[in-house]
Amino acid sequence: MTPFTLNNSQARRVFLDRHGLSDTPSGAAHGAELLDTITQLGFVQLDSINTVARAHDLILFSRRPRYRPKNLKNLYERDRALFEHWTHDAAMIPTAFYPYWHLRRERDAARLREKWSAWRREGFEAKFQTVLDQIRERGPCCSGDVGEGEERGSGGWWDWHPSKTALEYLWRSGALHVVKRKGFQKYYDLTERALDPRTIGNAPDTEETIDWCCREALDRLGFATHGELAAFWDHISPAEAKTWCTQALEAGRIIEIQIASADGSVRSAYAWPSLPEDPGIDREPTSRLRVLSPFDPALRDRKRAERLFGFFYRIEIFVPEPKRTYGYYVFPLLEGDRVVGRVDMKAHRADDVLRVRALWPERRIRWGKGRQAAFEAELERICRLAGVSSIAFDDGWLHTAL
Repeated sequence: MTPFTLNNSQARRVFLDRHGLSDTPSGAAHGAELLDTITQLGFVQLDSINTVARAHDLILFSRRPRYRPKNLKNLYERDRALFEHWTHDAAMIPTAFYPYWHLRRERDAARLREKWSAWRREGFEAKFQTVLDQIRERGPCCSGDVGEGEERGSGGWWDWHPSKTALEYLWRSGALHVVKRKGFQKYYDLTERALDPRTIGNAPDTEETIDWCCREALDRLGFATHGELAAFWDHISPAEAKTWCTQALEAGRIIEIQIASADGSVRSAYAWPSLPEDPGIDREPTSRLRVLSPFDPALRDRKRAERLFGFFYRIEIFVPEPKRTYGYYVFPLLEGDRVVGRVDMKAHRADDVLRVRALWPERRIRWGKGRQAAFEAELERICRLAGVSSIAFDDGWLHTAL
């Protein structure tokens, strides 16, 4: 039997539909509606860089333009509808998923204890009880509230004092729970105080967790290799995902299909049997041009983005400026089912201006008057999120495709 094949346009449509990028951005952006968006995505990655807006804010704004950062804060701190932990990086995750992080916390407990003990963090384990007792007596605290008398370094991730390391370990392994942030500073409380006991005690076993991770990842990706399923939540190993795929395929729960890449090559992937009738295949994405975060779920997997969209991207934050191809923090531009360019821009809040330093259209993209008007309309929307009211373009801002 010939495997079902998605051509490249169909694959893009399915993928964008799964990621909430097919429809014109609209709708309420708080409470249940905002939680629905985050649940659809699975999680929202956190990032501290704020050249225009933080990653999690831009991810949500690009789907719901009425969104403002206080809406996420309320959902997280007031409603406790989200919790903070790790996928491939720090993220906001629906609290309904908390039980499935039991395996991650269990594996982090073993992995980080060994890793951090060998990472010149002598003495952090001896601080566990002291930190727990302090929080139990005084309530939620941040890293600056613990470790009195301990030597402080530069404060970077590589230079934590022992009690800061203990805080992070106790959070990652489950004894502590992040209950709020001030600025970008985490505040930790005892998990037993922060969460409903039914949420804490409802932990599935390893097999159930692997099944949940693979099913939920496939729902959100539309189609995937076993490696992509494992990487989505970053809880389970590729070997565990491969075993799940093999067993699910044999049982007829999933099918193997072919996906056409932007360069014409074809790649095998797994999908639900219902994919050939998926309405997303024929759903024409909105033509509205929008700015995406570099950490948007649709582009976070760089290799997948390159295969589907022909879009090569890398973060150049840690690249010395003379060696950067584009810029410090460059935003992709999505239009329809294509990434049409990338823009280097920054909100100068003291001057009340969003300054566009440079824009590079992708190859074979013509930057005419219509596209420029659509770009400026999107910048006007971005200004509201960034907290500025005007736009300025540097001289020579429009570049030719590289």
